Amino acid sequence: MAVIDNVHERILAGPAAEVGRLLGRLGSPGDPLWPSPTWIPMRLDRALSVGSDGGHGPVRYHVTAYEPGRRVEFTFDPRIGLSGTHTFEIEERGPHSCVLRHRMIADPVARMRLLWPAVVRVCHDTVLEHLLDNAERAITGSVSEPVRYPLRARLAVAIESVQMRAVPVLAKAALLHAALPHPDLADAFAVRVPPGTDPDPQTWADGIFRNPPPAVAALLHLRNALVAPFGIERGDRSAFNTVARTDREVLLGVDAPHLDFRASVLVEPDDDGTTVTLSTHATVRSRAGRAYLGLVRLFHPPVVRAMLRRAARAAVAPPAGQKAGHALRPKATTAG
Repeated sequence: MAVIDNVHERILAGPAAEVGRLLGRLGSPGDPLWPSPTWIPMRLDRALSVGSDGGHGPVRYHVTAYEPGRRVEFTFDPRIGLSGTHTFEIEERGPHSCVLRHRMIADPVARMRLLWPAVVRVCHDTVLEHLLDNAERAITGSVSEPVRYPLRARLAVAIESVQMRAVPVLAKAALLHAALPHPDLADAFAVRVPPGTDPDPQTWADGIFRNPPPAVAALLHLRNALVAPFGIERGDRSAFNTVARTDREVLLGVDAPHLDFRASVLVEPDDDGTTVTLSTHATVRSRAGRAYLGLVRLFHPPVVRAMLRRAARAAVAPPAGQKAGHALRPKATTAG
């Protein structure tokens, strides 16, 4: 495969010095350019300077040249399958205009020879155009033609930015434990998303329970149609009303003749991302409730996973305007 020579640039209606200040915050907390939380954030081990080491996700590099306000060059760690550099530079075009340019020159090796054309290139192009959109928005307050996210890029965001696992019900879920301390059903699932997502647990609770996947909504309708002959109440949206909350936890649920149900949404942000844990307690109150819970145990884990995954993907999805803007526009992709 030929050497990759990939260029993205944007003319910005603002002074080079102002754009240079934005560039100087690359890789730092609150970085205004990197498109996070849609993409795993870029992080450096120190302030931007020669020798700074870091990357974004599995893509690792270090700073090999830096002219504050003008240019920064990163050299790839060859273990990722790229041997070369990627560089940001600012070209002045007068007192109130400049060009912000990114150029990647690298030789793909090993599996990257296949991964670059298959998926990495489209993700790289999307990240850079989104970053340039952020620069344009920071300088002018708007974006004239927001980048369009291709299908492969949207799939990569959904897969890479959302990490889910089953976990024990946390002791930190204090509202849940206080509400139903001796449950017949207890489980929890946690999702990890990049920094910059909304830390409000009520926002997450609404995203999980008020907008379920279509398959889950259909399953709930089927449940209501089947349970009435057995003396079990039909469920409605009130089952997911908030009954208590703190700054980090929201408790939802309802008491019914057959079963008491509570769900806890616990949000724990830190410097590297946010962990959202959805925990469930249920306590049976009748024979019908015990039989019902035996059936629910079969469907509960995949349903909860689907609801939490949908909310997490919505939290890191590209802004709506970035699904139907201009196509990706790198100046070049390969050089012989």
